[in-house]
Amino acid sequence: MKRFAQILLCSIIVVGGMSALSTNTSEAASNQSGQVSIMLDDYSLPFPVQPTVKDGTTLVPFRAISEALGVKVVWNQAKQEITASKSGATGTKQVVLTMGSKNALVDGQVVKLIASPQTVQGSTLIPLSFFSTQFGATVAWDQGTKTVSITSPKEDIYTMGFYALSSFDERSMVSSFDSVAFGWSRIDKDGQFTTQGKEYRWPQAAGTVTPESIIQETDQQGTTPYLMVYSVDGGLELTKNLEDLELQNKTITAIVDTASQKGFKGVVLDLEGLGWSGDKAKARSDYNAFIKNLSSKTNQAGLKLSIVLHPLNSSYTGYDYKMLASLSDDLIIMGYAFEDEKSPEPLGKVDEAITLALKEVGKDKLILGISLGSENEQSVNAKIGLAKRYGLKGIAIWRIGIIGQAAWTEMNKSVFK
Repeated sequence: MKRFAQILLCSIIVVGGMSALSTNTSEAASNQSGQVSIMLDDYSLPFPVQPTVKDGTTLVPFRAISEALGVKVVWNQAKQEITASKSGATGTKQVVLTMGSKNALVDGQVVKLIASPQTVQGSTLIPLSFFSTQFGATVAWDQGTKTVSITSPKEDIYTMGFYALSSFDERSMVSSFDSVAFGWSRIDKDGQFTTQGKEYRWPQAAGTVTPESIIQETDQQGTTPYLMVYSVDGGLELTKNLEDLELQNKTITAIVDTASQKGFKGVVLDLEGLGWSGDKAKARSDYNAFIKNLSSKTNQAGLKLSIVLHPLNSSYTGYDYKMLASLSDDLIIMGYAFEDEKSPEPLGKVDEAITLALKEVGKDKLILGISLGSENEQSVNAKIGLAKRYGLKGIAIWRIGIIGQAAWTEMNKSVFK
């Protein structure tokens, strides 16, 4: 996927007894007010009321921390009880807290709290350190910036990887993904579907290793292979296809036939650059019609359909998230290319892209695209953390071949099976 036009601790947090955690965020570094800041996976976690430190224990609004860690919360008004539960690979963890009581129940066993849950301005505050660690998170404290930093636990979410022409050297990573999209086809300058050209082409065989054998091996390893179709509207090649029904039908037939005949189980459509200029409403309507046509054919062929989209806070507005989600299995948000594509993407922009998408589409259909052309081992888990925080379906990594061992090691601390 290219940019268009290249254009909680066992008991308490003791301020003096924990090792300092340095952060690279200006918000934490500039905190001079004495208020406590909470960072989850290196990104600020908002709260309805200010977290507070009481008798050496950090108390935070319960629902905010729960939702951010994907924990289900149930409030029993009659008993004044909060029940928090989360299912994982080892079963379901359940924590019961009672207002005003220092006794908590953890999977039915009594555990003592240093501070009891309390209500402040209509929000229930609970000991952060106890709660976070009960659900697998780790907590650190920076006295200088009065910052609590939480690292979310490893989570088995859906993962897609992109495999393009220079991905062969990292092919051992393929089996770790739930699916892999092979970037071996495109729509060319004439609006024609092709597997030939200078890039995004069907690769040559290398001895006994053929593209077909890679697809077959991927499937046998339990990773679902997708055919990725790439194009950009720089020369109006997409517009040409969208406005010519005969050409469009020819294109769609070729995509579905290639995917079916070559052993793919799905199609990833990465058609970029629509809605930069011109009649943007028409671009959205035409693209909806194209996807409706393609979706009908992929369904008939038993193929899944994923669509890569510019974020809603980008300059490309030719994409109707709500309609496209109804016609596909999932949408992949391009959470990158906000700046120079060589430095980590601004977390605020990626956060905004997700929140705007969630106004249009349910979280179970949204996948966050992350580019390792921008991210590195220090930044990638913050982006993955946002996908986990919002409970998105998963992440899509652009791309195998440029990940590198350092970033791969860090990513395996956050996600992957």
